[in-house]
Amino acid sequence: MSLFSKGVPAALRTRLERGERVLAHAPVASLPGEDRPVLAATTRALHLPDGRAVPWQDIDQASWSPDAFTFLEEGAGEHTVRLRSDPDTDGVDYRRLAEAVSERVTASILVNRFVAFPEADSSTGFRLVARRPPGGTDVAWRIHLGEGVDPRDPRLSDAVSRALDALHDQMGV
Repeated sequence: MSLFSKGVPAALRTRLERGERVLAHAPVASLPGEDRPVLAATTRALHLPDGRAVPWQDIDQASWSPDAFTFLEEGAGEHTVRLRSDPDTDGVDYRRLAEAVSERVTASILVNRFVAFPEADSSTGFRLVARRPPGGTDVAWRIHLGEGVDPRDPRLSDAVSRALDALHDQMGV
């Protein structure tokens, strides 16, 4: 058994892709009598207790509280994982897992640029984000509209195209 799989539950190990390594994992809340599910950060994805793996480049935001981990998955909405069955007795420390999630999500972001819209001095606008999977070469651009920006505004498409062209020229992405 390798150093990285020490203590990793067998059910999680069987779901990993070839070359994928576990960076951190921790047990999460479970019902009495059922196996203790885990939340795991690997080199490629966040592995949820239900067996699903969410690639790092698809996680837009993540937050931790003493009792829950919540994240926003691109195109699928918000998800919450209950961390503790009994906060007073389980004693699990999630700091290492939280650090791994933060580092992996951040590492997938190549560009994150705010563009004022509809005017150059507007306080509203849109955000252009370029992301890449760990070890991958394909770059996916995403547009996040700020509060109050109307997606039907006929000027928006042209503004996004100009901003993308400028970023391509500046950064080669």
